[in-house]
Amino acid sequence: MKNLSDTSLYNPVLIAGSFILLISFAIRSTFGLFQIPIAEDFLWARSEFSLAIAIQNLAWGIGTPLFSAFAEKYGDRKAISLGLILYALGTFISSTASSPEAHQFLNVLIGFGIAGSGFGPILAVVGRAVSDDKRSIALGITTAAGSAGQVVGPPLAALLLSMMPWSSVFEIFAIISILTIILVPFLKTNIQINSKKSNEKLSGALKQAIQDPTYIMLFLGFFSCGFQLAFITAHFPAFIAEASSPIIQGSLISLICNSVEGLGALSIALIGFFNILGCLLAGALGKGYAKKYWLSFIYTGRTIAAILFIILPITPMSITIFSIVMGSLWLATVPLTSGIIGYIYGMKFMGTLYGIVFLSHQIGSFVGVWLGGLFYDIYGSYDIVWWVGIGVGAFSAVIHLPIKEKPLLERKTVTI
Repeated sequence: MKNLSDTSLYNPVLIAGSFILLISFAIRSTFGLFQIPIAEDFLWARSEFSLAIAIQNLAWGIGTPLFSAFAEKYGDRKAISLGLILYALGTFISSTASSPEAHQFLNVLIGFGIAGSGFGPILAVVGRAVSDDKRSIALGITTAAGSAGQVVGPPLAALLLSMMPWSSVFEIFAIISILTIILVPFLKTNIQINSKKSNEKLSGALKQAIQDPTYIMLFLGFFSCGFQLAFITAHFPAFIAEASSPIIQGSLISLICNSVEGLGALSIALIGFFNILGCLLAGALGKGYAKKYWLSFIYTGRTIAAILFIILPITPMSITIFSIVMGSLWLATVPLTSGIIGYIYGMKFMGTLYGIVFLSHQIGSFVGVWLGGLFYDIYGSYDIVWWVGIGVGAFSAVIHLPIKEKPLLERKTVTI
């Protein structure tokens, strides 16, 4: 049965899920700001902490389908609570870590914590809590809430880092993470999935999806999204801080910040703010138009934006414009990709099926963050990684076009 609020966008599940994503992503989006302080504190190579962030992203990807499957078997609230506990534990212990290996190991815990409090379980429970005609926009709103975290997280981290050591900031973030558990009881829905596939097992759903070329194309296409986003999140503040061209004084940007470090935090915040608008727009457009074409448009836009940014002089204005454009296209892929999966394969195992596709996203994140640090140490710049990101973005723009955006059961019926 359904509550009256189940068909509305104003229900406790949507609101609580959005706030959990906001807090989870606010903390996650700050790790790039710790690159330089931690490297300078321990005299590490840039690749050491970059590898820790890369491992975090990979663990996030591996953990997402696992937490989603756990949620589908034992309950959403148990899975999300476990994720928040791991998130807080990993962040708190990281505040005392003094070796690269310790940070890298603890970022496995943090990555699994993000998985449990991130897109997989949250989007699945929200998707089940609203009616079919509201699902696309609800997923867009929830994703936008995660983007809002990126607006508040980096400036907050930059402010705290100006007042205290990075280790104390980690402790504060751990406390915020564990307190988020108070929102979990609101993630309760009475919706029952009435479907001819109600007796279907997860193994059968996985087998059908993996044998479908459309699912494979979604998996491969999501790689570049993770590559681009994680590379920029982890390395863009350092890239800006070390660029020779950005001179803040005398520019319009000086009205907002007066240092390249502040410009780095501002750029991530701008990406997060315009990401909110992009996610809401993507959710709305995904309701009435073929999602695959919007996905191809987004990846094409990212590719063009990155090319122009790299070949033109790096200035405060070019950084600002790039942040706005990239932000508008940032996580707009998430409501569209998750919406396609729910539409084609049904809602019962949407969390797990999306989680596996999201693993590709996080493999891309691992590669993007790790290569950024590795190539910087080897070549002294990020140029090669920018061009690799442009290449994989162009690949994703193309591979989404052949997707068959039609429910799997209907396609099988037509085939028969």
